[in-house]
Amino acid sequence: MKPAIASSLAGRGLAALALASGFGASSAAAASLEAKYDVSLLGLTLGTAHLSGGIDGSSYKLDIVAKMTGLVGSFTGGRGSGAATGNLHGGRLSPATFAVSSANSSESRTVRMALDGGTVQAVDIAPPIDDKPDRVPLNESHKRNVVDPISAFLMPVEGKGGNGAACNRTLPIFDGAARYDIKLSYSGSRQVKLEGYSGPVTICQARYVPIAGHRALRPSTKFMTENREINTWLAPVNGTNVMVPIRISVKTMIGTAVIEASSFRVDPTTTTAARQN
Repeated sequence: MKPAIASSLAGRGLAALALASGFGASSAAAASLEAKYDVSLLGLTLGTAHLSGGIDGSSYKLDIVAKMTGLVGSFTGGRGSGAATGNLHGGRLSPATFAVSSANSSESRTVRMALDGGTVQAVDIAPPIDDKPDRVPLNESHKRNVVDPISAFLMPVEGKGGNGAACNRTLPIFDGAARYDIKLSYSGSRQVKLEGYSGPVTICQARYVPIAGHRALRPSTKFMTENREINTWLAPVNGTNVMVPIRISVKTMIGTAVIEASSFRVDPTTTTAARQN
C-alpha cells in the first residue's frame, strides 16, 4: 500500500466521508458524546479515530483525532486532528470555526476556516494546495450555504419523519479546498450492539458529486463520481434530535475502506434554561 493512501485514510478519511447539513435539535436539547472508531481497508485494521464533543442548546463543539497504527503507522507516521464549533439559528446548523491538520512522514498540512450563516468568511491552507491545470476553479458561490466536514457529523432528524428522515437529501460540503455534494438516500435500518449503545441504526446510501476544487482528470475522481458503494449507519444522540455516523463504508480503487465505531457513549443532559422553565 502506498504511504500517501494509508495516511489519507487516517488523517482525512473522517472529514472526507462526513455527511450532513442542517440541525434539528430543539433549543433546550443538550448532550455530550464520545465515539471511538477503527479504520480498516480490505478487512485489515489501519488505525483508530476518536470523536468527542457536546451539544448545549444553541451551540456545539466537536473534536476528532485519528492516527495510523501497527506496521502502516510505523512506515507513514500518518495522523490527523480537527475541531469545529457552531451555533443554532432557527433550528439550522450554523458552523463558526473549522480546523484540521494532517501529517505523514513526508508532508503535513493545516486548514483553517471561519464561517457565518453558512457562508465562508476566511480560509487559510498551509502549505497551499498545488495549482494543477485540471483543477476545477472555485468561486465565491461555492462558499455559500455550506457546512464543514466535521460539523457534518451532526445529522438532523426532522420531527417524527420516520427512519428515512436523516437521509433523502443533498448535502453541500466545503472543506476549505473543494466543494462537493453528498446525495443521500434511505436504504434501510438494522439493530446493532456495541460498547455504550444497543439499538436501531438508520442506513443511508450516498453518492459523491464533485462541484469545484477537485482535479477533473484524475482517475480517482471519475471512480468516486461513479461509485455506488458508499453508505453510512446513523445512531441517535439521546437528548437531541441529532444522529451521528457510527459506520462509514466506501469502496475505493484498492478495496473497501470502513470506519466503524467500537464504542459510542452519549450523556444526555438538560440545559440551564430548560431546567429553569
